[in-house]
Amino acid sequence: MGETTGGGGWRRAGFAGAAIGVLAAGAAAGVAVERLTVGRSVRQKARLALDATGPYGTLRGTPGRALADDGTVLAYETDGTGAADGARGVDGAGEAGGTGVAEGSGEAPVTVVFSHGFCLSQDSWHYQREALRGRVRTVFWDQRGHGRSARGPEEPVTIDRLGRDLKAVIDAAAPEGPLVLVGHSMGGMTVMALADRHPELIRDRVVGVALVGTSAGRLEEVSYGLPLAGVNAVRRVLPGVLRALGSQAELVEKGRRATADLFAGLVKKYSFASKDVDPAVVRFAERMIESVPVDVVAAFYPAFGAHDKLAALAAFRDLPALALAGDQDLVTPASHTEAIAEVLPGSRLVVVPDAGHLVMLERPGAVTDALTALLARAGEGPDNG
Repeated sequence: MGETTGGGGWRRAGFAGAAIGVLAAGAAAGVAVERLTVGRSVRQKARLALDATGPYGTLRGTPGRALADDGTVLAYETDGTGAADGARGVDGAGEAGGTGVAEGSGEAPVTVVFSHGFCLSQDSWHYQREALRGRVRTVFWDQRGHGRSARGPEEPVTIDRLGRDLKAVIDAAAPEGPLVLVGHSMGGMTVMALADRHPELIRDRVVGVALVGTSAGRLEEVSYGLPLAGVNAVRRVLPGVLRALGSQAELVEKGRRATADLFAGLVKKYSFASKDVDPAVVRFAERMIESVPVDVVAAFYPAFGAHDKLAALAAFRDLPALALAGDQDLVTPASHTEAIAEVLPGSRLVVVPDAGHLVMLERPGAVTDALTALLARAGEGPDNG
């Protein structure tokens, strides 16, 4: 009957919001959650305390803006190596007066470009950004509809569209010099889409690639740790449900906030695997995921079922490559990363033990070490002289 108020309406909105929380964490079906035994007010106070804990999401660089080919403004930030360095704006001018070229070097330095996953932001690379600061030039950007980037007019959003967005960011933030491309989850798919559309860019400028917790396709086979029959049943109805929820975004967002405890449990289950993960890191992941509006989630969701970029990996065959995943990733299982490594002769496969989908936050040392080794193999890293 179109009920939008009262106890029944709020319960339905709450559980609809919880379902979106599953999607935001990368799953497409509901899960069982253990009974909560701590009072709601105590849990709310704990969340507020964790929000003020740690440096997560506080690292900032020189801001810049790239203009996608459909006019969408994409936000990025650059971190330099101590030499003259600046971000280039949508007009191509350096916002900080820099050019992105190391002063006195006569050529552009290597730039490592980080692409984040679905319902995250550039801040998901917090630990790697901190470790590489001052050692190599880096670019971190927010995918459209995420973080500080605009949403754009195109819906639904395709992975090919994200590949074109990445090209716009590279043109603005690193128009010349060697590149190392790093992508997590949807960000890895974005890197593949870039290679599919611009193989000449990969051939001419890319000296290394890291694909973290991602997939080249066949995501319809992922069960998220649940009975496959149930997941397939949900998949059949989910597009229509998402369209309906997206049209009532405000109500669903209120419901999602009202079911914060359930949402937190889902985020933890689908983002992390270890029991000793820092609660402040878990809460940081929650905040990133819950910041993405439900209608943005709905606009992106169809892209994953259509994603198939196995052939595009051929562009990276002759390059130093890293294929890395957590061994207990329920969203993009390690088998998908192993499949990527199989078609890249120059790749190093790293499966991190006791780690889930957000492996770069859960096991930051392992991810940073693997990236540093990749940079050294590419002859461009901080350990290479």
